[in-house]
Amino acid sequence: MKIAIIDRDGTLNALGNEYIATPDEWVPIPGALEAVARLSRAGWHVVIATNQPGLGRGVIDVHALNAIHARLLKQVQGLGGRIDAVFFCPHSDAEHCSCRKPAPGLMEQIRDRYGAESADIVAVGSSVLHLQAATAAGISQLHMVCTGAAADVDAAKELPAPWPQNTHAHADLNAFVDFIAATAQAAKTQAH
Repeated sequence: MKIAIIDRDGTLNALGNEYIATPDEWVPIPGALEAVARLSRAGWHVVIATNQPGLGRGVIDVHALNAIHARLLKQVQGLGGRIDAVFFCPHSDAEHCSCRKPAPGLMEQIRDRYGAESADIVAVGSSVLHLQAATAAGISQLHMVCTGAAADVDAAKELPAPWPQNTHAHADLNAFVDFIAATAQAAKTQAH
């Protein structure tokens, strides 16, 4: 089983002012949903992991969040792909929970739900917190995309701290999926 845990804000969609509170405010990054569809069609289980502190602060309610995610799932489905699940932390940073990234709780919940080994999971996102959470959960296949919060990062250069060591950098989500496809093809070629 291959699982890709993808961060939402800044990786799949443009960052909002502070919170994305309605489906109309949720605007996909060009090419990101097509990349998710490609990954899904290649046999990957795609799972979204996202901090949503606006819930804990009362800025957004769960019905609005579900409507945003329904729109995301429908758009990816329209491109021939699938998102298996969306996991979210509803807590504000003041609540000190175990599921708010960079804590490993969301990543562990996903791993446990799918009965997967950490070696079968890749984490990809534009947020250092996403990759720190993956590292804390024992996931070592880390991929950063230079969108959202990481838009100013040069994918060709070594990543500075606090990015976890062994993080692969990609220009965007499509470049990440290209990398995954090339890696799979190289593994097939070596096997024969």
